Amino acid sequence: MIMEGSKYRKPLISRIFNFYLEGFKSMTVGKTLWIIILIKLFIFFFIMKIFFFPDILDSKFDNDKDKANYVRKELLKDK
Repeated sequence: MIMEGSKYRKPLISRIFNFYLEGFKSMTVGKTLWIIILIKLFIFFFIMKIFFFPDILDSKFDNDKDKANYVRKELLKDK
């Protein structure tokens, strides 16, 4: 801790964390916007991944060695 006169000052990381914590606590409209953002991120990363990005390698190969060989072959294939 840094002494400033007779008072002790909190570390910088603690002050930054408290700054943002107090800011989020005092939000009104911002809380609703953050909830909307988090829901959209959940939909984007979890729901979309399930439906549009299936794990093709798991369905084709049983072990990691075969998966690695397939990826290596596809990357080095002439186009």
